[in-house]
Amino acid sequence: MRWTDSNDIAIELIEAHADVDPLSIRFTDLMVWVMALEGFDDDQEHCSERILEAIQMAWLDEID
Repeated sequence: MRWTDSNDIAIELIEAHADVDPLSIRFTDLMVWVMALEGFDDDQEHCSERILEAIQMAWLDEID
């Protein structure tokens, strides 16, 4: 997975952090969680606030 795979990342985050409200996460923590996912292989420098927002919104969509 790469930073642009927001839907895939969201699904993995739901499995890894099922009891977490995505809106309660700081972006710095979200970045660390994404980078720790199995199968994630991208450079931290490619991450941005816009990408983290997309991941957060995809996470919310997957929960609903």
